[in-house]
Amino acid sequence: MIILSYKPSHDGAVALIENEQLVLSVEGEKDSNLRHAEVSASTMFSVLSHIQIFPNVVAESGWDGIAAGYYGTDSSGVICQEQNWLGRSVSYFSSSHERSHLMCAYGMSPFAQGEPCYALVWEGLIGSFYIIDKNAHIVSVFPILLGPGYRYAFSFFLANDSRRDLFTGDLDLAGKIMALAAYGNPEDLDESAISTADNILKMPVQDPLRPSMNLIIDKRWFAQSKIYNAGITSQAFQNFAKYIGDAIFEKFYRFAASHLTERFPLLISGGCGLNCEWNTKWKNCGLFPQVFVPPCCNDSGSAIGTAIDAQFHLTGNAKIKWSVNCGKEFIDNVDISEGFSIQDFQPFAVAELLRNGAILGWVNGCYEIGPRALGFRSILASPLTAQTRDRLNKIKLREEYRPIAPICLEEDKALLGLEFDSPFMLFFAKVNTFALPAITHIDGTARPQTLSRSQNESLYQVLTAFKSLTGFGVLCNTSLNFNGYGFINRTSDLVSFVKSRNIDGFVVNNRLYISNNYQVCKQ
Repeated sequence: MIILSYKPSHDGAVALIENEQLVLSVEGEKDSNLRHAEVSASTMFSVLSHIQIFPNVVAESGWDGIAAGYYGTDSSGVICQEQNWLGRSVSYFSSSHERSHLMCAYGMSPFAQGEPCYALVWEGLIGSFYIIDKNAHIVSVFPILLGPGYRYAFSFFLANDSRRDLFTGDLDLAGKIMALAAYGNPEDLDESAISTADNILKMPVQDPLRPSMNLIIDKRWFAQSKIYNAGITSQAFQNFAKYIGDAIFEKFYRFAASHLTERFPLLISGGCGLNCEWNTKWKNCGLFPQVFVPPCCNDSGSAIGTAIDAQFHLTGNAKIKWSVNCGKEFIDNVDISEGFSIQDFQPFAVAELLRNGAILGWVNGCYEIGPRALGFRSILASPLTAQTRDRLNKIKLREEYRPIAPICLEEDKALLGLEFDSPFMLFFAKVNTFALPAITHIDGTARPQTLSRSQNESLYQVLTAFKSLTGFGVLCNTSLNFNGYGFINRTSDLVSFVKSRNIDGFVVNNRLYISNNYQVCKQ
């Protein structure tokens, strides 16, 4: 069975499943399109060019006013009917956006079908627990907090002393507040700020006329609060950021501790699944024997989730086989001879450049699914000096308080405080050395990705060579993209980015390109 699935609106995506294998997932923002972009016609045509056999099923992920809609967990809301598509009869399938999150996490998880699971979907609007039974049916729904991601992001907007007053839902702010929370101490918060947090957790966030949409919030409602326009780097806000993050988690944890007591594994999906602090708390809380978060837990995985749901509805199988780099291949569209010296890729030569302070773009195979760079569209650097972190943030046009994540050899994970493999960069850990300042955040944590040889042979070899030179099988790993855009996926954008941001070189197509402007600066 061949299933072609499409997720409309923001974080648009197209997924292709062939005979229970995810063979392609293309996101609207990738290939240097705007972050959270819808799928364009050109992107859709490029996906269609990959399909060798006409699909049996065309699936459309529900959204506000589209197909099966935003909400709904049971099969009564599923649409499945025969349609004419390009002159052929296909099965048209649609289920809700809510189900897309649940089925993405369930279908991609390592837990066998037939094993009951708890699930948590928390995102811009939905904030609920679920029970998925042995038949893969969603049998219970426990709404906890409407709009957890929206409330969390608004907290940053409230403190940001910009000229904007109307919050329309910039969920990218959630990553910034997560970074700033590490600087905070909630015990130093006064009663006024605590009252502000309580009011944010109580305020309406759902448009009463369009329940599938967030309400536009005027932050001047909070003009009397000390957090209002306090400045995002003020200590008052940093304390507040830590407090409200803990408060949101605690609201969900209290329910789980009281009601989710059967020791089922936990699936996490929705954009809040990108919050590594919360994921780590779930993993360490002792309530669940296992916790799984897919790398595309935000809406980038919704097309996959709806495809899995279609497969389940039509075949009874809700599980797929997949790998994290099932995006599109790199597009070689211009010559790269000018401005670079060129040599064949050799892991040791790359490691030596990194050891000497070079910052390099890294392109390897098809791009990864989800928003995190996992070693296929990355910028690599040595983690041995804090200056590297500062330079990377300047290259990425990011705020100086933002941390840089590490990628490490799986066998060296204990150095970064991990007791388990973390291939998708979704958990925090306490770094066990002072020798890696570029990847160690202010609170001593990092957001590591572990890597085995089988997951990415070329990058594993570079890490091994870097370890032989420095004693550390760890590198800085941040996404290869222009600020505000998705991963770079063609030569013209790569060369433009490297030259405009003064990067020292890059690796692509088994070739190492070193900028003619590169100067050795040993660390």
